[in-house]
Amino acid sequence: MINYTIYSRNYRWTKRVRKIDDIINQVLVYKKDLQFIKNINYYCDFTLTNDKFIKHLNQKFRKINKPTDVLTFVSKLNMKNKKEDRHCDVILSIETILNDAKKNNIKFYNHLTHLIIHSFLHINDFFHNNIKDYLIMRNIEINILNKLGIINNFKK
Repeated sequence: MINYTIYSRNYRWTKRVRKIDDIINQVLVYKKDLQFIKNINYYCDFTLTNDKFIKHLNQKFRKINKPTDVLTFVSKLNMKNKKEDRHCDVILSIETILNDAKKNNIKFYNHLTHLIIHSFLHINDFFHNNIKDYLIMRNIEINILNKLGIINNFKK
């Protein structure tokens, strides 16, 4: 079971919430590719914010004193009924996403879709701490983007 909510903390996101909801639903069609686990309950909160707020979180939790496009946090709780719950926070910054999309000549929503896919992979225990893991994640992301009709040309 995958439940999610979307919270907007910045007026620049307000008009985009409905489209983001559509994107999340389109991406979740590929939950098998994203390796969501059937016997886990997922509760995901998408917080739409700005560079100032995400910079604060990035400093506090990652010791990196600059804004970023997305942060993903996961808490795993083992329940008495032996079913795991994953509570996930995905925080997205409007300024950084807009700037990266413009810099790389990518449509905003295509870039946002990529970031949502990336976060869902993190939620399911994918990381990019070394080149092998990075390439595994990257291949899954590109595969899903292609299925959604999005050409991946983002260079990070």
